Amino acid sequence: MTEIFKGSFTQQEPIPEAGIDAALAVLRHGRLHRYNTIAEEISETALLEQEFAASVGAKYCLAVASGGYAMATALRAVGVKPGDPVLSNAFTLAPVPGAIAAVGGRPVFVGVTEALTIDLDDLAQKADAAKVLLLSHMRGHICDMDRLMQICDAAGITVIEDCAHTMGAAWNEVPSGRHGAVGCYSCQTYKHVNSGEGGFLVTDAAEIAARAVILSGSYMLFERHLAAPPKEAFEQIRYETPNISGRMDNLRAAILRPQVADLATQCARWNERYSCLEQGLRDTPGLTVIDRPEQETIVGSSIQFLLLDWPARDVRDVVARCAARGVELKWFGGAKPVGFTSRYDSWRYADTPAMPDTDRVLAGIVDMRVPLTFSLQDCALIARIIRAEVSAVFQDQSTAAE
Repeated sequence: MTEIFKGSFTQQEPIPEAGIDAALAVLRHGRLHRYNTIAEEISETALLEQEFAASVGAKYCLAVASGGYAMATALRAVGVKPGDPVLSNAFTLAPVPGAIAAVGGRPVFVGVTEALTIDLDDLAQKADAAKVLLLSHMRGHICDMDRLMQICDAAGITVIEDCAHTMGAAWNEVPSGRHGAVGCYSCQTYKHVNSGEGGFLVTDAAEIAARAVILSGSYMLFERHLAAPPKEAFEQIRYETPNISGRMDNLRAAILRPQVADLATQCARWNERYSCLEQGLRDTPGLTVIDRPEQETIVGSSIQFLLLDWPARDVRDVVARCAARGVELKWFGGAKPVGFTSRYDSWRYADTPAMPDTDRVLAGIVDMRVPLTFSLQDCALIARIIRAEVSAVFQDQSTAAE
């Protein structure tokens, strides 16, 4: 009998009861705007910023409307101007080059390795091409951050980390987002904490933090932040920094505070599921599992594997066969954007010279979400289905080649 998976790849767990209770309290008093407080009241958003900053060991934190807004704000805050080149991964999602384009910057793409991380040799070759790197820890894969920072420090490159997929992860025990000048995080539904939309920006640099606070739409209410620089940092910045409103509100902050507090527990649960899937896929003929370095503390909220050097039709066949059995896989090698998947040459607002080594890797990347609504038994079943369908198509390849 053919096994079928009947679960949902987009269904998240409910918001924790503590978050629901806190959200109801905000709804009942009606003060949703972060600066709408009564005497002696500290807003949910200010408390969330303080708690998230403490969780990653940052001096300053700003809660904003989305992860994409956090990245665009970080780019503006470090001084990116219209026309400036900004380095970034060729393997990423559209909001990353989109943030660069939003500030008028010009994306300069850096290649991807078979480990699905930024190609540090390519980065070293392009280090003189820009003064800012917007580094995407795409799908939770963290490169050798020690070497990356050596390259960037030597070249005078400011690093902004996109940690949309690595909240709770680390490299050499340093939390993701804390190697560069700025770390940006997402609170969108499919990320590691869920407020529908939302984001964070963290930094230890007072000037960057002050500019970000003004950019987010603080007006002159910056003293109501608990995780912002002292008022002296704003003296000149408030006159020369535009207000580009993108604040987080108290309702979303109330939902998020219990989730941030429980993040470590949730990350451990994701990693249990990731491990089950990885073990089930390992040694599948024709399929390459992505080995994770020992320096990397992962959060396995998604899993990727490579069908390296496979014909495109066979990759599509695997995706279709798995879908017929209830398993939703995404492919990053398609010539046209589909859903959330796209390639660096899909973003036609950016100059995209050919990158054949990167194209080879992208053509083999298969991706799958791992929601916490999956049980370990679900993960074992999903791995069996993928293994069976990849093996069947691979066997057809081998037969055809004989």
